[in-house]
Amino acid sequence: MSQNTLLLIAILIFAPIFGVLLYNTYQEKKYRDAVRAQFGHADKDALLESRTHSVRDGQTAANAPVAEETDAGQTAEPALLKPSFTRQTALSEADAAEDQTVLPPPAPAQADTPAEPVLQTAPAAAPPAFSFKKVPVAQPSQTQSAAKQKLLLDLHDLAKQELPWFDSRFDYLAYIALKEPQELHAMPRLSSNRRFRIAGCTMDDRFQIAEPIPSVYYQGFVIGLQAINRNGLASIAELEQFGEQANAFAEKMDGGLLLTDIDTFLSVARPLDDLCARVDQTIAIHLVSRNNISGVELRNAVERQGFELSHDGMFYLNNPKGEPLFAISTLDNSAFTSALLSSQNYRGFSMLFDAPHIPDGEKNFNRFMDIAVKLSSMLGLDLVNDKLEELSTQWLKEVRRYVVERQDEMKQVGIEPGGELAQRLFS
Repeated sequence: MSQNTLLLIAILIFAPIFGVLLYNTYQEKKYRDAVRAQFGHADKDALLESRTHSVRDGQTAANAPVAEETDAGQTAEPALLKPSFTRQTALSEADAAEDQTVLPPPAPAQADTPAEPVLQTAPAAAPPAFSFKKVPVAQPSQTQSAAKQKLLLDLHDLAKQELPWFDSRFDYLAYIALKEPQELHAMPRLSSNRRFRIAGCTMDDRFQIAEPIPSVYYQGFVIGLQAINRNGLASIAELEQFGEQANAFAEKMDGGLLLTDIDTFLSVARPLDDLCARVDQTIAIHLVSRNNISGVELRNAVERQGFELSHDGMFYLNNPKGEPLFAISTLDNSAFTSALLSSQNYRGFSMLFDAPHIPDGEKNFNRFMDIAVKLSSMLGLDLVNDKLEELSTQWLKEVRRYVVERQDEMKQVGIEPGGELAQRLFS
């Protein structure tokens, strides 16, 4: 048999094999391109960068300044994913903007090696030049003349009251004393985009949340504007506008007004706002399929883990108090609905861990990862980042450590993760 004949036989044998390999390579590339296109951020890390982000002003690592460490009615959504972890209170809603910090990106993954994070510990900070203490007694900055009739309450004494509904570190306070006892016929409109509360002093010198209830007479009021939330710190212009609105309310009620000094308030509120921006992080992990999974199968699996579909188009796992603990979103931020889940397929989904809202970060992050692993096994999904890189055990350990450190920062200033103050500040 000639050499040419042998070569021809070899070509005929190996050609189909090479063809299969090339076809598989093409299919793999097509799959990767499709998933990357669905994520919309294929050049960023999902867990520690583009999907682990400060929710301030909706910025992510793509457009926010990188720091040494690493998104309201309806809570405003940041770019990509932000679960609606908000608690309803007797407050008006808030919107404003502020910068934030983010995690640095993880080190590039080596070939055939799971991606590893590069998380930098914050440099040792010098002792802070501020302290989170009660704002000094406010100085009169805007008052209404009491004319010849004496006020029922002394405004400066009123400013010394420590009331459980307000925190002078982030509530900008206005004090109003009346000349005559009056009913509150209607709640005033004191802010169009920030939350506020009104406490009233009744005729027996007791304070309560003020409500327009017939036959309940008040001697005065304390009004607190929540100046810090996930949209950042209120501007001086906003505080001045609130002062003007409070003054108009005092005039309508025929009383005198005392406002907290703005500079004094901001000297305490600014460092607290900086801390809130630093710790306000949402962690997302993606579970993706090489093909598709049916919506019915997806829903059955997550509901077996305790998640429930909410009206906002996301699945939530609630704590024993009925408050959201973990969330599940679509990969492209579209809403889950019963109709869509029963009729269409999905590439996968994202699990969200909203760090300031979840108590006991280490314990609950372990639970979060356990659920992710179970769902991955049940549905045959891969745990990946935006680059389709597998998440390593070491990476997840570093993220857990980061969550614990940020929550420790919150506790140092008296903000318990998942507690009432956290619900207010991170809303």
